[in-house]
Amino acid sequence: MTAVIPPEWGKSLPPDTTEVGMEENLTNRIVEVQETIQRCILSASGWRGVFALDGNEESRVPHISRAYQIISYLAGDLFAEHLQKEQPETPVTVVVGVDTRPTGPAIASCIIRALLQRGCRVRYTHIIAAPEIMAYSRIAGEKKEVSGFIYVSASHNPIGHNGIKFGRTDGGVLSATEMAPLIAEFRGRLEAPEYIEKAIQGLADPSLHGRFLAVLSESTKYKEEALAAYEVFTRHVISGTEDSHQQQKLFAILRETLTTTPVGILIDFNGSARTCSIDRAFLENLGCRVTVMNEKPGAIAHRIVPEGESLEPCRIKLEELHAEDPAYIIGYVPDCDGDRGNLVIWDDQMQQARSLEAQEVFSLCCLAELSYLVWSGELQYDNKGNAQKKVAVAINDPTSMRIDRIARVFDVSVFRAEVGEANVVSLARQLREKGYVVRFLGEGAAGGNITYPAAVRDPINTLAAILKLLLIRKTEGRSGLFDIWKELSEQQDNTAETYSLSHILATIPSFVTTSAYNPEAILRIKTQDHSRLKATYQKIFNKEWEERRSELAQRYGIVSWEAIAYNGTEERRNLSRFEEAGRGGLKILFKNQEGKEIAFIWMRGSGTEPVFRIMADTEGKDPRMERDLLFWQRKMVEEADVLAGST
Repeated sequence: MTAVIPPEWGKSLPPDTTEVGMEENLTNRIVEVQETIQRCILSASGWRGVFALDGNEESRVPHISRAYQIISYLAGDLFAEHLQKEQPETPVTVVVGVDTRPTGPAIASCIIRALLQRGCRVRYTHIIAAPEIMAYSRIAGEKKEVSGFIYVSASHNPIGHNGIKFGRTDGGVLSATEMAPLIAEFRGRLEAPEYIEKAIQGLADPSLHGRFLAVLSESTKYKEEALAAYEVFTRHVISGTEDSHQQQKLFAILRETLTTTPVGILIDFNGSARTCSIDRAFLENLGCRVTVMNEKPGAIAHRIVPEGESLEPCRIKLEELHAEDPAYIIGYVPDCDGDRGNLVIWDDQMQQARSLEAQEVFSLCCLAELSYLVWSGELQYDNKGNAQKKVAVAINDPTSMRIDRIARVFDVSVFRAEVGEANVVSLARQLREKGYVVRFLGEGAAGGNITYPAAVRDPINTLAAILKLLLIRKTEGRSGLFDIWKELSEQQDNTAETYSLSHILATIPSFVTTSAYNPEAILRIKTQDHSRLKATYQKIFNKEWEERRSELAQRYGIVSWEAIAYNGTEERRNLSRFEEAGRGGLKILFKNQEGKEIAFIWMRGSGTEPVFRIMADTEGKDPRMERDLLFWQRKMVEEADVLAGST
């Protein structure tokens, strides 16, 4: 697999040759940059905006405005300075890569120029998946070859969007705590004439041309290094060990089962960065049958976010493949940077292909990886069924409570952080420092899982969890993964020798959960002060609770509630003042007469999109309870927005 450099790469950035004087030019540029940055969202998950020159979020235009050129340059410059301060004695080397959005090369061009101007070395990989660049940076970092990475992507956002992510060599992006001072410094520099002037001059500096072309000429070399590092790291993640002998034993078991129980996998790449990654070769080498669609890099065929309608082409194609070859039972669709991939499966019971909800995928992987801990011997129990070491799962605040139910079966603790992959990864690190084993973590509402030692979601790891669940079967004297789950959850009645994903899904605790991308769960609020919004919401909720408490008790068994705030890695329970949640997540947790947690409603403003999200999670199979609580939540938040905005 080699990187492909388009012939027009870098030519979209001519020097600024305007005839006006520098002072007038600079003044105009500062105003333009300020207006542009106001339309962006800066968070630990990425600095994002609509970079396409025409301002259309669905645009396929490859060019970016002069303001975005300056913003991109100064972002690279700031991160380079940050790394140089951390390691003043050694040269800084930064890995730079892009997903397949049209504006990626133009943004990367500005960043590379800034890094070179700072005296940094640059390893440019061109198109690369997010988990791949993070694995490469981690492995190269362990060898003291690189200092960090900059990745150009807007993940699941529409094609005209783009963004910039920063990370060191620990396998993930900078945490929210690390990012906060960088964001503050960055905003300050965008208002400073000397920095805007520095960017203008740096972008037009002819002395960089030779070094810039040299960086491009080496991209194939570094892309090949990244692919090799990513495969090594992926084998480590899937097996849970760096011991190559133990890895070989696991993969031999999977291959052997695949000879008698073949599995076919359909990949709808949707033109994403995973078109240039290890997916197809890795799965075929494992012994899976693989078919791909939309495999041309950048040929994005449908909506990027892998939810709902985006899964339909894959679902339809999987049905066709299954009719020809019953081995085809799984399909997946990644987002543009390839760090998540939601699934479609062949459902034996329904006799048709269906899309799995994000929370279903996450729950399935949680079950698989906790079972794998038991199977591998890392998680053992005493004669009373108590775990003999501290094991935890780290998730975000809107993740369904079905994870709590699964974890309880394994005697595993559950900890929650605010939405944001960086928050969950940081929480997991804190738990490991306290002596917990944390193999499984992630954000249930987004689908896909993070499997330690990875620090980012990865569809290969999601698939591997499910394949282990299907293929590590009962042998003489040893239970398979599904058997372990059935035994611990006391579902031994389900004793079929042959089983499918639909059989396994039927054993997972039942919950109805709002999809993060359901239109009814997305609001456009006017109130900018989310503390005020939540304070107003509290008054409305208290009034509504008194009016509805009898009905809620009679209809759903809800008799009490608890407010919980999530900010970064901190969870604060029994919140008395909702406004203390600030811009973080706010959850109302509902309990029954016995004090059992049976449902929740939740809210939070997105850190990567200009939207406000709400959701409901309810135990059982009746969708009416989830619908009722969701629309109740929507009504209260909308009313709070109106009242908060009028005061």
